[in-house]
Amino acid sequence: MTFRRLLPQEIDCRVATINENGCSLLLYKDARVDQKILDETFGIFNWQRSHQLIGDRLYCTVSVWDEDKKQWISKQDVGVESYTEKEKGQASDSFKRACFNLGIGRELYTAPFIWIGREKVSIGKRNDKFYTNDRFYVSDIGYDDAGNITRLVIYKQRPNEKVYTLGEAVKEPKKITKKEADNLEKIATDNQKEWAYKAYKIASFEDMTDEQYKDFTDRLKKIEAKDATTQS
Repeated sequence: MTFRRLLPQEIDCRVATINENGCSLLLYKDARVDQKILDETFGIFNWQRSHQLIGDRLYCTVSVWDEDKKQWISKQDVGVESYTEKEKGQASDSFKRACFNLGIGRELYTAPFIWIGREKVSIGKRNDKFYTNDRFYVSDIGYDDAGNITRLVIYKQRPNEKVYTLGEAVKEPKKITKKEADNLEKIATDNQKEWAYKAYKIASFEDMTDEQYKDFTDRLKKIEAKDATTQS
């Protein structure tokens, strides 16, 4: 049982530590990515999750159907509560950890130490603690045959600029034309725009790459075809 490697747009960046000299970043995936890859790999009816309270800790068991063995294969892990929503945080975290045990996104464990110097990040200080409002995203990532991260490019949003590179230089993704961006502004609904900005980590359609444009327009065509079928 093998899973595909995570795509750049499926990886999020979180500030791990920060001081007056810069900040370090951690790479992580969210539960929606796990659900998407489970659906892709096994189909929506061939995997399941359950939660169990052991003591005061919430555990999640993720089971996938092995067609060759004709049985369910299960992995379990415990969650850590979030700062905001205790039960929901534990449920989501235990699910993500169980998916790591299955092998989804395990390549993130091979990520290098990512340090962004103070010349590339805006740092403030409040109550003797340093902070930043900057947001970062993975623009490109590459792996070797063993699943180790060998190439990594990270950008800072607003302004959109490169702040970290690992491995060989990669060709910058080609942006779509202004005409194509304007066309998307006309045809996409507000909900679709909001989804695109979040999914592709862009501030506007003018930041969209050719690859993202193809993926997004394909999605719009599928929605249009589905609506047409429903109405007929």
